[in-house]
Amino acid sequence: MRMKITPGTLSGRIDPVIASKSWTHRALIAAALSGEPTMLNNIAPSADARATCHCLEAMGCTIRQRGEGLAIQPGPAAKEGLLDCGESGTTLRFLLPVAAVLGIRAEFTGRGKLAERPLSPLYEEMAAHGIRLSPQGQFPLRIEGKLTAGDYSLAGNVSSQFFSGLLFALPLAEGDSRIRIEGELESAPYVNMTIKALNAFGIRIDREESGFRIPGNQTYRSPGSLTVEGDWSGAAFWLAAGALSEQGVTCCGLNPESAQGDRAILELLRGFGAKTEETAGGIRVSRGQLKGMEINAADIPDLVPILAVTAAFAEGKTVIHHIARLRLKESDRVESVLALIRSLGGRAEATKHEMTISGGGLTGGTADAFRDHRIAMAAAVAGSAAPEPVEIIGAEAVAKSYPGFFEVFRSLGGHAEPLTE
Repeated sequence: MRMKITPGTLSGRIDPVIASKSWTHRALIAAALSGEPTMLNNIAPSADARATCHCLEAMGCTIRQRGEGLAIQPGPAAKEGLLDCGESGTTLRFLLPVAAVLGIRAEFTGRGKLAERPLSPLYEEMAAHGIRLSPQGQFPLRIEGKLTAGDYSLAGNVSSQFFSGLLFALPLAEGDSRIRIEGELESAPYVNMTIKALNAFGIRIDREESGFRIPGNQTYRSPGSLTVEGDWSGAAFWLAAGALSEQGVTCCGLNPESAQGDRAILELLRGFGAKTEETAGGIRVSRGQLKGMEINAADIPDLVPILAVTAAFAEGKTVIHHIARLRLKESDRVESVLALIRSLGGRAEATKHEMTISGGGLTGGTADAFRDHRIAMAAAVAGSAAPEPVEIIGAEAVAKSYPGFFEVFRSLGGHAEPLTE
């Protein structure tokens, strides 16, 4: 789908913002592993979350819609199942170890670039602990066996989803385990979020200087009900739009103390020079005198597309460091962000480890989303502030994490019109 964005800065109030996709994944898995039913309120209505639901049902759990929430009824683990992860890397990487520790003979499948996204070193660690796997890099990916307790080792600069998957699974193993982190752990806030979700379901994870110790033979205990908090990752697009708007944008339903790493967006927008205000009624961001800055993206890779758009409208240069892992997202996000900025009249370049965006504004043009939801949303925000229209190719990608994105965009005064192919 092509979407035409015509100029018109965004302003207004979003009450509340969409629920956190990251928290939704974690709450769904923990609830499915519990011994009792759980009511999950305020679930993210994303394609990725639906993929996790479908996979959990294939693994033996029952999930029913209850208003805006989901009722999770755990069941005996299936002996075998086909698990369709859609395009969700989180679903695949979280559930591979979980299915393995439950002894499910599973076939994982998916779409888009998912099969190409790397599974090493999780793949090799599972193979060393009792699991037989078909070759990675192609679907279906078949596993059989039962994941055993023991010592695991993962480089700190690999996907945090590998750590999270093992943290979900190993408490159920017959014996204690350790996960040793080689080097510095990147995207640490996502691992911290996983541990917080586990704690909410009665699971204990012990931190050690070299990584984590996971006592085995634990039991997930449902809290009965749980409300998923607002999504800082999704709100980042609206808060950045506020930084490009004199009237500003207010987002409600965000937890300032959230474990979500992407809450760093607020401090980063302040660093650019945007005006921010935190009140009981919400978080408001409006335009200030924006200037380029230095950004460390090691813990916030999902913010890079919208930060790059913000940087393009600031004065001077912005340098974003630690970008190598962006090449392993839904798209090669280094190349897709560069293409986005350049296609809309901006200047950007990258080396292996850093990206530089020159400020001065974007003019308009045609941007390819590369099947990447965050590129599509960043392009829409860019279009709202550019002086000429922006056409987005593949705008339907927003459904992966934010199906109602363009409805909210219009509610803030944005002009988004689907074009006939």
